[in-house]
Amino acid sequence: MNGQRILSPNDTADELAGTAFVHVDEQLVGAYSTADFASAVRLLDAVATAADEVNHHPDVKLGWGRVEFELTSHDAGGVTSRDVALARRITAIAAEHGAKPGN
Repeated sequence: MNGQRILSPNDTADELAGTAFVHVDEQLVGAYSTADFASAVRLLDAVATAADEVNHHPDVKLGWGRVEFELTSHDAGGVTSRDVALARRITAIAAEHGAKPGN
C-alpha cells in the first residue's frame, strides 16, 4: 500500500456534495450529459489532460452525449484523497464545458 488512507462514504460525503459523484463501494462514480457525442469527447479530452497532470486516471464510459467516470486508487485498494481531488477537478471541467450532472 502507498500510505494513502482509504476513505469511507462518510469521509467523502461533504467533499462530494454538489458534485455528480457518489461514493459506491470502493469507488467514486459520476456521470455527465452533454449536447452530443463530440462535446462528450471534448469533455473527456479535457479530463484526460487533467488526469495526466496528476498521474491519476479514471475508468471511463463514453457514449452519445454522456461520459461516466469511475475513480478509485487501485494501488491503495479503495477511495483516497486523490480520487476526491480528481472528482472535484472533473466537476470544474464539466462546468467549464457546459456538461450537466447525471444521465
